[in-house]
Amino acid sequence: MRSRRSLGRWLSWWLAVQTFIGLGLVCIVVYVATSLNFSARQDEELRHKQEVIRHLVDEIVTQDDLVSLRHKLDDFFFGHADLRLRLTEGADVLVYATHPAGGMTGHLRQIAFDIPSPWSRTVMLRAEMALDTASDAELMRRLAWTLLASALAGAGIVSASGAWLVRRALAPVHDLARQAAALAPENVGQPLDGSAQAEELQPLVAQFNALLARLESAYQQLEGFNADVAHELRTPLATLIGETELALSRERSVADLREVLGSNLEDLHRLAGLVNDMLFLSKADRGERARREPVGGLAALAAEVVEFHDASLQEAGVAVRIRGDARGIFDAALLRRALSNLLANATRFAERGSMIDVDIVTAPSEVVRLSVSNTGPTIPAEHLPRLFDRFYRADRAREHGDTNHGLGLSIVAAIARMHGGSTFARSSAATTTVGFSVSAGNC
Repeated sequence: MRSRRSLGRWLSWWLAVQTFIGLGLVCIVVYVATSLNFSARQDEELRHKQEVIRHLVDEIVTQDDLVSLRHKLDDFFFGHADLRLRLTEGADVLVYATHPAGGMTGHLRQIAFDIPSPWSRTVMLRAEMALDTASDAELMRRLAWTLLASALAGAGIVSASGAWLVRRALAPVHDLARQAAALAPENVGQPLDGSAQAEELQPLVAQFNALLARLESAYQQLEGFNADVAHELRTPLATLIGETELALSRERSVADLREVLGSNLEDLHRLAGLVNDMLFLSKADRGERARREPVGGLAALAAEVVEFHDASLQEAGVAVRIRGDARGIFDAALLRRALSNLLANATRFAERGSMIDVDIVTAPSEVVRLSVSNTGPTIPAEHLPRLFDRFYRADRAREHGDTNHGLGLSIVAAIARMHGGSTFARSSAATTTVGFSVSAGNC
């Protein structure tokens, strides 16, 4: 497993490395420029000495003047211990040479040139001059060490100051961490205080606060879900226990026992339906997708659902009208279930003698919208956003709690998500429309 690294140490390290590289390049430029300047100065000095030597040689006329030339050269080189000259005639006749001195090093810059002999037009004087650059080499060596020490010191100073700046810059992050550590289930929705944070951290604080708000909503829904599950299970279980204890309290006939078992079976079926619905919602929450296949017409599918609810529709005294049609690739069984839940919900609240409309509309981008509208009590606006929450019922709907456990519209929302769609609801002027959209193409 990859080990965690410290952002402060990482930034300090790379600041030091980059500073050393930058200062190193500057030091190299300074060193090279200084070296080139010394080299140019040495060349210029040798050229100047070369001109002087030529001029001194040109002043003599005969070989008898060589003594005078030697004196002039001795005077010229006096005090220039770093300069050496060897003047020869022909191949091996020594005309002049500076006095050898100790301390000569291997740092020599040499130049050789020919001078026409003043006393013979056929003979050339060979001059070999050397400049000892040991002092310049020593100066360059010291300069190199000085520049290296400066680069290292500069990198160290930048690293130390960078570490301090990084710690100071990360102080707001530590403050956010302390605020986050103080969050508990009872205050999980409390937003982090980002007023004192840097501009770059504001998007992070905003996104984290939005996450906390969603987490609080989910936590509240979970708590409500647990309470609702307990409420939904408690009533049928209490009924089952009470009827069973009553049946066992005294001798009963077979007919009476059959009646008790039949009543218990109804409650067991209701519990099984509740458990199956919860399992279905759990699968949808885990990302299960619809099993699609071509469906020739949604109007025919809706007609099947209406036929299935015919008895309850007649009992409620309402009629159903199907408007529109569409085709595409859907999970037909899931769409039947969603439409069945919507139709059952509309039937419960529709006014007797009214008409329930099932609308099928094809929207752009291969989206199909299915909705069920009924005439009845208007749902307050504050309830509309929560209609598809699990176990959520508006107050007027609680009278049907014995037959409806409050997961019908949640299942509709899950089926819409499994088809890549969403839900919608609106209610005004005694007309309520609840529906969902699905994608008609492949997922």
